[in-house]
Amino acid sequence: MASNRKDALPRRTASKEERRLQLIKATIKSIARRGLSDTTLANVTREAKLSLGIVNLHFHSKERLLIETLRYVADEYRRTWEKALENSGPASNDRLCAIIDVDFSRPVCEPNKLAVWFAFWGESKSRPTYRKICAERDRRYDEMLVSLCNDIAHEGPYPDVDAEAVAKGLSAMSEGLWLDILVSPESMNTEQAKGVCLAYLSSIFPQHFRS
Repeated sequence: MASNRKDALPRRTASKEERRLQLIKATIKSIARRGLSDTTLANVTREAKLSLGIVNLHFHSKERLLIETLRYVADEYRRTWEKALENSGPASNDRLCAIIDVDFSRPVCEPNKLAVWFAFWGESKSRPTYRKICAERDRRYDEMLVSLCNDIAHEGPYPDVDAEAVAKGLSAMSEGLWLDILVSPESMNTEQAKGVCLAYLSSIFPQHFRS
């Protein structure tokens, strides 16, 4: 009986990774609510219900916490679309549809995550570290899109299609739709956004996509 009571007690300690993740998630909420400049270690720890000493122990400074938060969001996004590709069918158009589904899935289009992306993008011009992380995220994603568009162009065949231009257009469209979803959710939702992307692809690859 004593053993059962002991098992039922809540854990008093958490691992280093659990604490770091708790603080990163609190930082995401703070950035979405206050922006980068007004996010402080004090309001992050208040959001996480932890002491200031804990955030100093794990991240040492606000700047390090912000960098690790950006890296977390970028890595999470990469893992999500990589998993979608692994689970999709072998056809290139199915794989590209899987990417569109990911781009407008709930984890990616969650308002706090979108707000964080735009906050860091806005600062990336003057912050080399932010720019490097964002550029690496964009490079991997763009290479994947170009590869898929190239495959579809050859399968068509669509001899006059510039796969790189199509991929850049789709990427820019997705980012613009993310902004619409964030600032005007009453006029743009995820299903509408997916429809816009599919209409774009169907105009270029009519044998492979339907609007």
